[in-house]
Amino acid sequence: MSKNNKAARADHQVIVVGAGFSGLCMAIQLKEAGYDDFVVLEKAGDIGGTWRDNIYPGCACDVPSHLYSYSFAPNPRWSRMFAPQQEIWDYLKRCADKFGVTPHMRFNCEVEKAEYDEQKQIWHVTTHDGTELTTRIFVSGIGALSIPAYPKLPGLENFQGEAFHSARWNHDYDLTGKRVAAVGTGASAIQFVPRIAPQVEQLDLYQRTPPWVLSKPDRRMTKIEKLLFKTLPMTQKLFRGGIYWWMESRVLGLAVDPRAMKLAELYGRHFIRRNIKDPELRKKVTPDYTIGCKRILMSDEYYPSLNRDNVAVLTDGIQEVKAHSIVDGKGVEREMDCIIYGTGFKVSDPIGPMQIIGKGGEE
Repeated sequence: MSKNNKAARADHQVIVVGAGFSGLCMAIQLKEAGYDDFVVLEKAGDIGGTWRDNIYPGCACDVPSHLYSYSFAPNPRWSRMFAPQQEIWDYLKRCADKFGVTPHMRFNCEVEKAEYDEQKQIWHVTTHDGTELTTRIFVSGIGALSIPAYPKLPGLENFQGEAFHSARWNHDYDLTGKRVAAVGTGASAIQFVPRIAPQVEQLDLYQRTPPWVLSKPDRRMTKIEKLLFKTLPMTQKLFRGGIYWWMESRVLGLAVDPRAMKLAELYGRHFIRRNIKDPELRKKVTPDYTIGCKRILMSDEYYPSLNRDNVAVLTDGIQEVKAHSIVDGKGVEREMDCIIYGTGFKVSDPIGPMQIIGKGGEE
């Protein structure tokens, strides 16, 4: 792309959709390369993507923060090995200001359609309010964790209690003393379940498939480490490199030879036995598939929270949702005040309602 090659009748040289980690990175790299004729269209009112939207109790990253950050913008001030949501969001906002891309942001500007004009070799981008912009280059920075996925449960529309997705957490609703149903046992659920379990009267956790959960090597970063990373940046780069190769080594078991994951599976089973004493509950949460076939989760709080007297792990599915209750697959009806969906995102279709039409009118 030539800096001097500005297309006739194009409003911008580049339009980027999404101001999460990837969209923001694209904007920063364009700016650093000397390009100034670009805009970032963001449907929400601020940058941050999934770290702006997911504000449920206990939300944090499950990748070490010194790796889960821009290589060109190391942060020596991470408070923990695995930073919480607010700290990651603050980091992204600092990066936007530091690299001067905030003026390029257009907030509350959701893209509905992008269509390529082959004759003029430009993209026509239409936003939710009917505004049309043109650009030579159209970049999607839409992340896979952007559109919440809701389960299709019979009678769900009849429920008269409170219901929300973990990515749309209702902090105005007080869970204290409530009967709560948590649907799903994925990465979000294992973080919010330990936080709300001591607060609610009863927590019914509906599990379809038990995840492999391993201990999370989290800890506070020491003052000495922070000072060292700040004064000698190379030490943080080496620290980041060590984390990278430690995590990359897992590819041997995930993609080369699954037998290499046997040691991790043995540890996972030991972790379950160490944290859960009830044989029946232990059986429910023990996966029957090779570790690594689904996302491996990390938490030192999840299993202990399941031992509580007010927490029940239910594995018979949901037959029906009524006005104030849920009927499980065996016909047992349980009264509920609130349903929380920890059912993840539409990862296979993150574009969602946005329509993209390329060459030859192909969608």
